[in-house]
Amino acid sequence: MKRFNSLTEVRHELTAGTLTCRQLVEYYLDNIEKKNGQLNAFLEVWADEARQQAEAVDAKLAAGTAGKLAGMVIGLKDVLAYKDHALQSSSHILDGFKSLFTGTAVQRLLDEDAILIGRQNCDEFAMGASNETSYFGPARNEIDPDRVPGGSSGGSAVAVQADMCLASIGSDTGGSVRQPAAFCGVVGLKPTYSRVSRYGLIAYASSFDQVGPITRSVEDAALLLEVMAGPDEFDSTVSQEPVPAYSQLLEPKAHYRVGYIRDTVEHPGLAPDIKQALESTIELLRGQGHVVDAVDFPYLDYIVPSYYILTTAEASSNLGRYDGVKYGYRAPDATDLESLYKKSRSQGFGQEVQRRIILGTFVLSADYYDAYYTKAQRVRRLIKEQTDELLRQYDFLILPTAPTTAFRIGENMKDPLAMYLADIFTVQASLAGVPAISVPVGHDGQGLPIGLQVLSGAFREADMLAFAKHLTETVGASVVAP
Repeated sequence: MKRFNSLTEVRHELTAGTLTCRQLVEYYLDNIEKKNGQLNAFLEVWADEARQQAEAVDAKLAAGTAGKLAGMVIGLKDVLAYKDHALQSSSHILDGFKSLFTGTAVQRLLDEDAILIGRQNCDEFAMGASNETSYFGPARNEIDPDRVPGGSSGGSAVAVQADMCLASIGSDTGGSVRQPAAFCGVVGLKPTYSRVSRYGLIAYASSFDQVGPITRSVEDAALLLEVMAGPDEFDSTVSQEPVPAYSQLLEPKAHYRVGYIRDTVEHPGLAPDIKQALESTIELLRGQGHVVDAVDFPYLDYIVPSYYILTTAEASSNLGRYDGVKYGYRAPDATDLESLYKKSRSQGFGQEVQRRIILGTFVLSADYYDAYYTKAQRVRRLIKEQTDELLRQYDFLILPTAPTTAFRIGENMKDPLAMYLADIFTVQASLAGVPAISVPVGHDGQGLPIGLQVLSGAFREADMLAFAKHLTETVGASVVAP
C-alpha cells in the first residue's frame, strides 16, 4: 500500500472502493510492527480496538453517515486522557494509572469517526526538547536513528514521519509540537491559547499548554483543528469565539505583508543551512509579490529566561498532585507519610522534571517571588504587546522553527542550558498566546529536515493555515539547502 499524505487521498480511495478502513489500519499496524522496535514512537498500540473502530467506520461509510474524520488513523501523545486507557506522561510516577474519562479534544475526534491506534512516547510530563527525558527511553528520528526527533511530542512526530499513522495529537507548551515537526519534516500546529479545550490534557504549565496536531499536510492540520476547537463546559479558560471551517478556507490571498525578525536571521546560534533556507524563502516570497520586511524585536534575549521561570513555577504547582497517595507509583520502602511523599516523588520523577520542580519552587518562594516570577510576568506582557503590535502591522511573522536541525542523542543532555536554548524561536508565540505553525521547507547538507515557522494574530488561524499551505506548495518545493 502506498504512503498517504492527507485524509483527502485516503477518502478518495475509500470512495472508489479500492481501500477499506480495516485495510488501512492493518497497513499502519504492520508499519508499527516493523519500525517501532527501533524508533520507540509508540508506548502502547491498541490494535484490536483500532480494528473494531475501523470496521464500524467502514459500516458508516457504506451507510453514508460517516463523520469528517472517517479514514483518519491517529496516535495520541501520552498526555491526553482516553477513558480506560493507560496515561503516564511517559513518567514512572504514573505507573499503572488508567484514565477515568476521555478529554474533550480526544472525544471530538472520536465523534467524527477518527480511529485511534495507540499511545505515543514523549518527554516526561512534556518537559524537554528532544524526547530524551522519557521514562521509556528516547524516541528516534527515522531519517537517522542516532538523532533525536525533537520534543516533547517526539514520538508523535516520528509516528507521522515514519508512516505509522496519518496524524498525531500532541501538546505544545513552548514549541513541543512545532520543534519535533521541524526535526521530522512534517507539519506541526500550535493554536491560539484557549482555542482548544485543555480538559483531559495533563498539565505542565497551564497558561501555556495547548493541544495541537502533527500531520503530513496543512489541510489535515486545518481539519483536525476545526474538529477539536471550540467552547467546552469542562474548561473555563477555553474561548467562546466561533470556530471557522478552517479546512474550507485554505485559499491564499494574492499578496501578504510578512515580517521577519532581523535578529533571528543574524542569530549566532542559527545553523548556516537554516539561515540560507530562511533567506531563500524571503526572496521567493518577494518574487511572488508579497511585501517582506525585516522587523525589530528587542526582547529576543529575554524570551527563554522568562519562559522557563514562568513554566517551572506552574509546573511546581501542577505536579504537586503526584504524591504517591492517590494514584500511580508509591515507594515500596516508605515508613511514614513524610517518607512516602519524599521517596515516591524522588523515585517517580526523572532528573529533568525534578530540576524544573525545584527551580519553580525557588522562584515562587517568598524571598524570590518578586525578583524572578513577578519580573518574568512583566516581561511576558512586554513580549505579548510587542508581538501583537507587529502582527497588527503585518499579516504574519516568519522565523526558523529551531536554530539547528535534529541533533544527536545525548549531545545536549549534560548541558540543560543548551537544551533550553533549542526553544529560542518557538517560545515567543507561546508567551504571546498567538497561533504558530511549522512547515517543512527543505533539508540541510546532511539530509535533515528544516522547518519554517509562521505566526499570526490571535484567532487568525484561517489566514495562517492558508499561508502555510501556500508555503508548502510553492516555497517548500523550491527551498533546499546544499
